[in-house]
Amino acid sequence: MFALPLDHYLKNVSRIGFGCMGLGGGWNTNAITNEDIKQAHTCIDTALECGINFFDHSDIYSHSKAEQVFGKVLEHRPELRDKIYIQSKCGIRFEDSYAPKRYDLSAQWIKHSLEGSLKRLNTDYLDIYLLHRPDPLMQVSEIAELLNALQHSGKVRHFGVSNMQQYQISALQNELELPLVVNQIEASLKQHQWVDEGIYAGNSTGKDINFTPGCVEYCRHNNIQIQSWGSLCQGVYSGANLANATTADINTSLLVNKLAAIYGTSAETIVIAWLLRHPSAIQPIIGTTNTQRIIAASEGVNITLTREHWYALYVSAKGQELP
Repeated sequence: MFALPLDHYLKNVSRIGFGCMGLGGGWNTNAITNEDIKQAHTCIDTALECGINFFDHSDIYSHSKAEQVFGKVLEHRPELRDKIYIQSKCGIRFEDSYAPKRYDLSAQWIKHSLEGSLKRLNTDYLDIYLLHRPDPLMQVSEIAELLNALQHSGKVRHFGVSNMQQYQISALQNELELPLVVNQIEASLKQHQWVDEGIYAGNSTGKDINFTPGCVEYCRHNNIQIQSWGSLCQGVYSGANLANATTADINTSLLVNKLAAIYGTSAETIVIAWLLRHPSAIQPIIGTTNTQRIIAASEGVNITLTREHWYALYVSAKGQELP
């Protein structure tokens, strides 16, 4: 049995992960091209040069093409496999002739998805495998039996979840032999409900916050690594995407750039540094394929925001003062 407690992540896995969702030529069914493979090489090399050795996938990213081009890189450069950690996910199924878009965490689908990911990624094991979304029809005991078997087989070293709340995680953990080591949630300066939940505890203003009470604290207490998706806020605060910006977005963008000047760094660095300043040891997953943004985001590990600057950004992003 492999064990991967939180301190292993902090010592061996990079503080920031590279999200591979943008690889593979886009969300279409076109065949991958040499340019797509070249882009994958470039992004992987840029990440490694920045000290990022953790790569996040899903079987659905770019309709499975993200895994496919990544696998082509490993086919050309098999020596990379021992230098990196690969994570993928399963459980989301797109609309087909049988049903609409849905979630499927049946043992049969998990096993089918894993075999597909291993083949596309050109590897015989995953470092971490996540259940992508909670499935209302999931049978916890059935899932646990399969995950235990997959771990014993060596095809998956460790398991985690994504977008789950503490009670769902606890229900799974109670049936599993091995610890769940990751929960990947949407968490960023813009999508800050994960912070709001604690701020508005016992306050009627927070009754409609779409976040599960205690999830962050539960993960910290149980040594579950919190990973954040959407970490760069789709470029809203770094000037890449202001088309539908709110007044709070515009003001926060100005503040982010002001602080970037103060700290002598970039806007992307400040956005990532805001996440890293939280004591939950969040591992941001950055999903850009722009090499300059990869480099800028990776530098977030070198910046420690003051408490005052962290709160200034948070309140600005909220667009209102704290209660």
